[in-house]
Amino acid sequence: MKISLLQQMYKDILVGIPLAKESHHYISLLNLCVEQPPGRDESCNRMHLPSTNGGMRSHQDADMSNLVVPTTDDTSNSFANVNSSFCPREVMLLQLTLIKMMVAKAESQEIEFSTRQKYCEIFALLLKEAKIDSKLICLLGSYDQLLSHMASKSLASLVYFQLKEENALNVTWLTFSLKTLSGFPVNTQVAECLWTLTTIIKDMLKDEVLTKAGILKKLLAPLDAVLEGFYNSILFHHFDSHHYTSPYSEAANNLISFIDLLEALLASRIELELPLRCQRVLFLKVSYILTLISSSIHYLIKKKLIMLLKKCVLYKSREDAKSGSLFLQNPSLYEDMLALSNAVLQVVNLAWLNQIPLSEKASYFGGSETVPGDGTQGGSDQTVLRALSLVVLKALEFKFQNSATEAEIKGDFQSSMSQLLLFWRSHLKASLQFHPVVHHCEWVSLIFIEQDDDMWEAAKALLLIYLKFDRLRHDAADNLSQKEEETWNFLTHASAYNPHCIFLFFLEKIAFDSTVLLDFLISSETCFLEYLVRYLKLLSKDWHQFVDVCNGFDTKDGTFQSISSVKQEKQSCMTVESLQNACCEPEPQTLVALAASHSYLVFTTEQGDNEVVESNQSNSLICTDSTSLLGSLQSLVNYDSSEDSELESDGKECLVDTKQVPLNNEGKVMIRETVCSYTDDKQNTLKCEVLPLKQKGSNTLPCLTCTASLDNVIPLRTMLYTSTKCLEELQKAISRLQRRNLFPYNPSALLKLLSHVEKISKNVNPQ
Repeated sequence: MKISLLQQMYKDILVGIPLAKESHHYISLLNLCVEQPPGRDESCNRMHLPSTNGGMRSHQDADMSNLVVPTTDDTSNSFANVNSSFCPREVMLLQLTLIKMMVAKAESQEIEFSTRQKYCEIFALLLKEAKIDSKLICLLGSYDQLLSHMASKSLASLVYFQLKEENALNVTWLTFSLKTLSGFPVNTQVAECLWTLTTIIKDMLKDEVLTKAGILKKLLAPLDAVLEGFYNSILFHHFDSHHYTSPYSEAANNLISFIDLLEALLASRIELELPLRCQRVLFLKVSYILTLISSSIHYLIKKKLIMLLKKCVLYKSREDAKSGSLFLQNPSLYEDMLALSNAVLQVVNLAWLNQIPLSEKASYFGGSETVPGDGTQGGSDQTVLRALSLVVLKALEFKFQNSATEAEIKGDFQSSMSQLLLFWRSHLKASLQFHPVVHHCEWVSLIFIEQDDDMWEAAKALLLIYLKFDRLRHDAADNLSQKEEETWNFLTHASAYNPHCIFLFFLEKIAFDSTVLLDFLISSETCFLEYLVRYLKLLSKDWHQFVDVCNGFDTKDGTFQSISSVKQEKQSCMTVESLQNACCEPEPQTLVALAASHSYLVFTTEQGDNEVVESNQSNSLICTDSTSLLGSLQSLVNYDSSEDSELESDGKECLVDTKQVPLNNEGKVMIRETVCSYTDDKQNTLKCEVLPLKQKGSNTLPCLTCTASLDNVIPLRTMLYTSTKCLEELQKAISRLQRRNLFPYNPSALLKLLSHVEKISKNVNPQ
């Protein structure tokens, strides 16, 4: 009889029909039948439920680890059409579902006021007469995991509802929480208590109407001291890594639940002008977390802790984006970030990164094993690799921003970057077989290229470090000698933080596609706008250094890998022929003349005894015929419209002439002169010829001769040409969108910077 009434009540609440009967009728339906074993106190550490046969449900009988908590959508039909022969467990699950539903309806402004008032009256009676909060607390300790989870959700909803509607904290729940947390580690059953508190905080943060500061302080202030004590206890005083080697143990469950709570406390910190101690303890005592990460705990727990650290170092960015507050106006955040940065850099300089073995198994949907025969190669966990790298870089950034002299930070920086470079090299061995890194600045794009937001956070951190170093250098000495400038430039490359190098390597990875940059500017998920504005300001003042770096990319015998880039505005033609295959002699050392990637030509370099090795550019495509390679990488988004996009040229041609050139008097080799027609809207052409190598024994690399008539511009400096052309195209695209009112914000300041860079480029390189 009771189950049929509960089913009818479920239907009425689901469709929004007012509850017509008196409140006590519904109290009798929702009152939980909880059996407390004799001798147990109010906390009910492990509650037993009546089973269908009248006996007591044991841990083995109630193993619900594979069950999923039903949602309102999932249960809307099932609960309304169930068989009336329910066992007590199913009845209790339906009661818990109804309580959660009623709380949600009572908070909804879409429900009529009289209906919401009825729900509030029922809740008041449930709490006062039925002691529903005490019974829910008993259910938290159930061996039945589904019941325990549903009880935690319902209890959190009721506690938050009381806080919101009555501005009062539930005393029964508070007493239980204080007793449970302060009793650790004697009482090890703390996970359920942590779940409930975490859910309350998350529900509070999701509420868009509520002014959160008042009730958040009312919630956390009584728990402040006990939460800090629990932090010390679980992470330091009573920590034994042997208990955490399995993610299914009770100790691991407690720790994972506490990490979730720390994440919620971190997210809630922004709501209070003066954060509580429990919201700051993660920053002030981060050394406990760092010790755990390098211990023998299970990899899942390490990964959660590392991702939590990443959220900590990015917290300032989120706060500034939300409130626009100046960092120095928040002394507690300044103190906390400084403590975290110092602790991170201290362990990094002690080779802490080398003590963290990254998993070699990627995560797959539905499991952790690779499907047989899929060809997937194992490698380091890239998510964790990026997170750890970003933690170190952001810690360095903050440390630099708060240092007064170059000497104060120079040693720490070089030591930390050295450790980071070793860490990157050790965990990308598989990638290095196919793409050897010949320049340290390339690591940034290699590590972060797959995660846009992390990529620009890392690039911004290194840019700010560079700017700080540069400012301190000039403050210390008005006039720097040429030798000091050369030493400075060398160090920026050696320590992988030269901003021009980093930016050019990134442009190279995206094939100088300006629409990718435009996507980043439009997206609100990255800090690319802030980074680009800062970088363009630097570029305007530091143009000669930018040109030098571009020349380094083009230099065949310099620091950089041999790269010659020709940006094809309309991707008219790309032709590649391997001269190695055309050689009449079997000697492998003849030449691989030309390799083409998306938008630039990659030349090989000679090594050792004039042996020529193929280019290791990661994006290069080696073609074995003379057919044109058109549109190898199309733009992700076409931002042009049919009315004012540039006219495409129909004249696309590739001319390949074959000559025979003697080589070392031992035979003849077929050398193809490749003539690529570069066509833009003004029908200008660029011709590139690859001339033969000198005889064996010569140290001269293949000679590239270019003749062009591009408005009298000869892009001999190919990297300089392609990079500035990319920025030019970006400027045009932004201007088009602005004219049509399609750009999401006012880009006037950005356009001024781009225009200024364009003027400098044309003035300095008038040819």
